[in-house]
Amino acid sequence: MTIKLTSDEALVLSHWLEKLQMTDLSRVVDDPAVWAPIHRIAGTLDKSLAGLFAPDYDERLKRLSHVVSFASFL
Repeated sequence: MTIKLTSDEALVLSHWLEKLQMTDLSRVVDDPAVWAPIHRIAGTLDKSLAGLFAPDYDERLKRLSHVVSFASFL
């Protein structure tokens, strides 16, 4: 299976998945069978996104959160 994301979408999704993984997954995702795919997707994104370590990561993420959410409705 292939899922295509823009680099902006991937960065925003990676951040969201990181926040999700830092919570008690069982509170948010009630099916443990879903946890492994969530971790696999997050790991794949982390390996492929050089922007995660950019000095302006927080600023870029904040800007992209607005851009990506607006673009999804177009």
